[in-house]
Amino acid sequence: MSLSEAAPRQIRLLLVDDHEVFLIGLKTLFSRVPSIQVVVAVSTAATALSEAQRLMPDVILMDLRLQDGTGVEICRAVRAVCSNTKVLFLSSYQDDEALLAATFAGASGYLLKQIDHVALTAAVEAVSKGQSIVDPQMTAAVLDHMRTISTSSEKDPSMGLSPQQKRVLELLAEGKTNKEIAQALELADRTVMNYVRHIFQKLQVTRRSQAAAYYLRHSPNRAKSS
Repeated sequence: MSLSEAAPRQIRLLLVDDHEVFLIGLKTLFSRVPSIQVVVAVSTAATALSEAQRLMPDVILMDLRLQDGTGVEICRAVRAVCSNTKVLFLSSYQDDEALLAATFAGASGYLLKQIDHVALTAAVEAVSKGQSIVDPQMTAAVLDHMRTISTSSEKDPSMGLSPQQKRVLELLAEGKTNKEIAQALELADRTVMNYVRHIFQKLQVTRRSQAAAYYLRHSPNRAKSS
């Protein structure tokens, strides 16, 4: 028997959570799993991105909300530079919009922190093999949400956007940056970021160019002026 047959390659796992006790618990848990090697455990979004680029782990197990950024932003950035790295979210929030945002960002799974250690280990192993995992508690709600989005889009592409979101989308389509939109609407920069994120979710797009193209195709006001 060869050495490779006797000892299969471990899954290289990067842990990200800004709760120190929880992070230590995860590291301890996976240290007892022979098939998984924790390459590093970090607590900030910035460190997570730099370590992902440096170590190229197989899987990143990450909290959705971090003190210096969101897991979705990091997921998108990681997937752009480390296409073979899978991202699995472990969150306290049963939020279907967050799950959709994570999916659009390229995540392979979304689990709730109530999960037991056996299921969590199995999820990491499954994601490393290219499978997708969603917590059973969220599946039905997300399917309903996606059906609602699909139906709304068929009836009226702009249905579901608030008046303020429509104004943000219009300015975005004009090529304005978030900062310029914030100044035009007298909003905080972070408020505009949240508006843009929700617009992307509702239009089921992942880039500003796609949102702008959507607006140019479907806006009645734009159609009249063109």
